[in-house]
Amino acid sequence: MSADDERRLARVALTWLAEPGTRAVHRLVKRHGPVATLDLLLDGGSPDGWLHTTVAARSAAGDARAVAAEALERATRLGARLVTPDDEEWPARVDGLAALRLPDVSRRVDGETAPPLCFWVRGSWPLGEALDRSVAVVGARAATSYGQHVATELGYGLAERDWTVVSGGAFGIDAAAHRGALNAGGLTVAVLACGVDRPYPMGNAALFDRIADTGLLVSEWPPGAEPLRPRFLIRNRVIAGGTLGTVVVEASARSGATQTARRAIYTGRVAMVVPGPVTSAMSVGAHELLREQPKARLVTGVAHVLEEVGRIGADLAPLARGQQRPADALDDDARSLFEALPRRGAMGVDRLAARAGVDVRTALRKLSLLEELSMVVRRDNGYALAPPAKPKRATAATAAAETSAPT
Repeated sequence: MSADDERRLARVALTWLAEPGTRAVHRLVKRHGPVATLDLLLDGGSPDGWLHTTVAARSAAGDARAVAAEALERATRLGARLVTPDDEEWPARVDGLAALRLPDVSRRVDGETAPPLCFWVRGSWPLGEALDRSVAVVGARAATSYGQHVATELGYGLAERDWTVVSGGAFGIDAAAHRGALNAGGLTVAVLACGVDRPYPMGNAALFDRIADTGLLVSEWPPGAEPLRPRFLIRNRVIAGGTLGTVVVEASARSGATQTARRAIYTGRVAMVVPGPVTSAMSVGAHELLREQPKARLVTGVAHVLEEVGRIGADLAPLARGQQRPADALDDDARSLFEALPRRGAMGVDRLAARAGVDVRTALRKLSLLEELSMVVRRDNGYALAPPAKPKRATAATAAAETSAPT
């Protein structure tokens, strides 16, 4: 076995011995390399009591190197591959998870947020290239029709603009975002909390096959690994740290989607929230995230998302404006005269000027302008508002002329 193969095997074995994200393992690998770290842990030399217990328990269930070798063989049969930091396609952005520290940590899963040791990948795209311009869209599994509509629109719009849509493959918002990207013919990545050969949930098996054909299925766990509950939170740090920003579409009061957004914030990424109805239980968590996290940004569509994660000065969202009206372009005097006109009937210039608070000469000049703009009409007894334009009715003659006109 070559030195490179030995290092790859050791990374797989370490991920099996201790769950991904374990900080003590990450520190040891940084200091000694994966092979020496594996030897150290198997010899009982863990500096952490909890890690020592975990390694001993896993080792009692099998030989770590044999389990790793079997996983690599299984991946080859599946058509999947192992990606490590030594490979060109490694997504360097996930290394930023080394700086992730969540405040008020009470659970081990919230403290063990170290960068991945390796990824299992199913799909032809290079992983680093796929995540280079990527946005995560996450949210509730029990999504409402409103949430699914918004997530689909976001997925479609981002993919249409050549952004990779990343999510977790779950029911609800995740699936809607993936499908939106696929329908746009774009790239989408599903980051799983189980093996890339075990579609979870099973109801999304066809969706996972579509993603594997045109995008990527990614996991830190080897083929065959089960989707245990803590693994979803472990997985969420990769969604947050591997993308430029995370959008929460819908989230209940207790939601993994808000945990993903918090991980994005404390990794230095952009966290965005789509507001929902205040009467919806599926938006409670999203709204609380906006209240509690000053860095969370409110977004309502693709333009807002791209303004947050795109190039400075190049991806600005257009300002929200009402319908443009002819009076919007008038100066103050012309507007005052226009507003002073009676809704019905006409009014003389002297009285109109007094009502608008301008002198007669200014009133005559501005009324001429308004007349040119077809906003007022001059009558014998003064000026009046111009009647609304009526749509033209096509006559038989005009219809025949339009039909015979050359194109």
